[in-house]
Amino acid sequence: MIQISGVPFQNKIEKLELGNIEKTIIHHMQEAPVHFSYYSINELLFELKVRKNIIESALEMNQGEARFTSFEYARCNPKYWYLTTAGGFLLKPNVKPSDAILDIYKNSSRYAFECATASVIIFYYAVLYSIGIRLFNSLFQNLYLYSWHTDPDLAIYTFYSNHFLPGDVVYFNNPDFNPKTPWFRGVNAVLLNDGKYFGHGFSIRTSEQMIQILNEKRKPWGNQSSYLTSLVTRPSFNHLVRLANLERTYRVFKNQLPVVHHNKCSISYVQYINFLLQPFIKP
Repeated sequence: MIQISGVPFQNKIEKLELGNIEKTIIHHMQEAPVHFSYYSINELLFELKVRKNIIESALEMNQGEARFTSFEYARCNPKYWYLTTAGGFLLKPNVKPSDAILDIYKNSSRYAFECATASVIIFYYAVLYSIGIRLFNSLFQNLYLYSWHTDPDLAIYTFYSNHFLPGDVVYFNNPDFNPKTPWFRGVNAVLLNDGKYFGHGFSIRTSEQMIQILNEKRKPWGNQSSYLTSLVTRPSFNHLVRLANLERTYRVFKNQLPVVHHNKCSISYVQYINFLLQPFIKP
């Protein structure tokens, strides 16, 4: 159910001028066993826009020439990024963040990265088209692309759910992955509006096809099937819409999140958070 200021919104949806992707997202919201609450119609429309842009960003990455690879063999365009020894992409001084993100799609053949990094790139690209170049460049001046590390204003979070919406990033887990090919431990994938998934390095597949590919990459003695987990990762649309409504350039001090250089490809956001928290967990 969709609620605007606590009032059910079903009867007014037909009055909105929505495209096919947005209509599909609305349908999933209506069918979900939870309430989606918004203060205003504009907040709902903003989330629909970002989700649509996430889907279109995933489709565009699928059509590009960026390769899947491990951190050891990561590549980027040196005009915009420093390639760190850990395999991350650090924004160069005097380079606009928007130009650097757009270049990943424009000159995709010059890039290679794994699927967690791909998910973050897709989020940034979608947010760029959702909030505009000027605000994007104000928000994300210290871009560093490595696994699930993000700027705090992207505000991604993860949780467990028994339903997904188009534009969500989900995780397929391969519990018996072959240690010789650890990049097949799983795949982060964007749920598209047609029910299929895009995973960097896997192209666009159904859930069954994703699982079949991962099962073919199990260790020789492994017998546990891969599976679609209940993890959902998405940006905070509430946070982003507040930023998008700012009438001035957004420039305030913010503490950047620490980076964990774990060197493990294709991990879920939960796994990355666990790496992040390890120094604070008493043995």
